[in-house]
Amino acid sequence: MEPAVEKKEAEQEEQQLPQARKEDATAAVVEEDEADSEETERRNRDLKAGLHPLRRKLMLWYTRRTPGARSQSYEDNIKKIIDFSTVESFWVCYCHLARPSSLPSPTDLHLFKDGIRPLWEDPANQNGGKWIIRFKKAVSGRFWEDLVLVLVGDQLDFSDDVCGVVLSVRFNEDILSVWNRNASDHQAVMTLRDSIKRHLKLPHSYLMEYKPHDASRRDNSSYRNTWLRG
Repeated sequence: MEPAVEKKEAEQEEQQLPQARKEDATAAVVEEDEADSEETERRNRDLKAGLHPLRRKLMLWYTRRTPGARSQSYEDNIKKIIDFSTVESFWVCYCHLARPSSLPSPTDLHLFKDGIRPLWEDPANQNGGKWIIRFKKAVSGRFWEDLVLVLVGDQLDFSDDVCGVVLSVRFNEDILSVWNRNASDHQAVMTLRDSIKRHLKLPHSYLMEYKPHDASRRDNSSYRNTWLRG
């Protein structure tokens, strides 16, 4: 191919890139606006029905891996339990939910905003990370309940940056984690840490650890090799 032709094609590709990015950004904004419109319509319907709508519809997921069983992919193990969008439907769900002390190890409960799967690779999670808190099994149930109520009540600072919360029941301890969208926003990450501590009334003896999901993908671990402690 002639150099002049190559140069012309390269210039055309460079001109097309900004337009493609603009179109992607526009599509994302339209999708977000549609989601907000659906949320508004849902809340209006709930209010007319005499219910108390939540700011965001939430989905509860369950993961149970049987020790020694043939390995399945993590995504195949995650099961949807129920979703709820009002205070009333939340309490119906929560009153029938097994307490951490009765769950076998290893088990995970995931409470996430509707439309976000509890996977590192989900578009809402892929650039984010999670704050991690380890608890003795005797006290984890109380802190898990408090964390669930904080999420349902939309009380955390930078709440739009929060994706969901997880309870991980393990043999010697239980682990709570709060997932957020943007691991590179240091202010949001640290403000979220302080908000979690404040709402859970977390004793000073408890250590919080943070790990970006891209680090989890690299070492295939949720809770090892944490990036930040606080």
